[in-house]
Amino acid sequence: MAGLADHDVAQEIWLASPGAVLVRHDLRELAQGIVRRWVDGELTVLELAHGCVSCTLRLDLLPLLESLGGRVVVHLDPALEPEAVCFALREVDVRVDAVVSVVDRATWLADATGEDDMADRGLAAADGDDRTVAQVVVGQAEFADALVLVGDDPDPVLDAVLDRLNPRAPRRDRRGLDAAALLAAVPADARRGRFDDGFGALLRGQPPLEPAHGVAVVHFTARRPFHPVRLHDALDVLLDGVVRTRGRVWLVSQPETALWLESAGGGLNVGNLGHWLAAVDDWSDEPAERRLAAAAHWDPEFGDRAQELVVITGSASPDEIAAVLRDALVTDEELALADELEFADPFAEWRDESNRNDEMEEL
Repeated sequence: MAGLADHDVAQEIWLASPGAVLVRHDLRELAQGIVRRWVDGELTVLELAHGCVSCTLRLDLLPLLESLGGRVVVHLDPALEPEAVCFALREVDVRVDAVVSVVDRATWLADATGEDDMADRGLAAADGDDRTVAQVVVGQAEFADALVLVGDDPDPVLDAVLDRLNPRAPRRDRRGLDAAALLAAVPADARRGRFDDGFGALLRGQPPLEPAHGVAVVHFTARRPFHPVRLHDALDVLLDGVVRTRGRVWLVSQPETALWLESAGGGLNVGNLGHWLAAVDDWSDEPAERRLAAAAHWDPEFGDRAQELVVITGSASPDEIAAVLRDALVTDEELALADELEFADPFAEWRDESNRNDEMEEL
């Protein structure tokens, strides 16, 4: 159960889950090493040697879930993102039945397109937490298997965004919520906590591609690399009037490395996904799904290397975004001389230091 909106939805889900235990954490004093945890209403104050989210998960939540057994409803602190929690759960014998997030109609769109840091709201998970509110609320809604909307007035723009951000998640209004029916409506093939390695389908759930209420989807693909400097200069187009960007990036300066680019509102991250299959000889350790997808779209010259970005726009122009990204690709001459030219690369640090899985572990 996730979301910045503070409502009693977790309580209703718990009541709709006979025999389940309700667990809730309060991380407002995490920077001081203090975590408050309730299990079925019984408070325990924990003092951790290191005030960080990963320590809270590793030292408390994971062993607690294993010890409880049976069904548990976990009400996540607003500072926690369900994707990072589910990534951590891979270490224990726990199955996720559903992730439910709350979306506040009155604030969600402004939060999702804004530039406020979590620290600006007093919601930072620890010192040095530089996540934006947009990154958190968009991630919470995107990773959910079901969504509960609170607030009085339906918003067609918000509905259009959610249709494209998470098209398969059933949505219900908080008023008159039937929690059992909501959980029953979660599709059988829903994510249910499964972590995306970055090489899967980006148009998950087949979102509508036609514009609605000013909201549009840009699906940018190309079979040639980006020029690193021009792409770096182009990133501003993804930070103004854009709700979400996700996708794989191929740089001419890093022919062996697949980069992951992700933005929400005014926040942007770049991570290292690892190697393109075209850059290695042995595929035996690669997931079967990735091998099949690569083989199905194999290019005789570039292999599985390709650009693919999905951008959900709010007020930004889809045509401008596509044009700016297209202009950031290398020219025919640059591509022909790629092995001879030295490209300045603002993204070099991500090739050497950043890994998308490591970022999940740090949260």
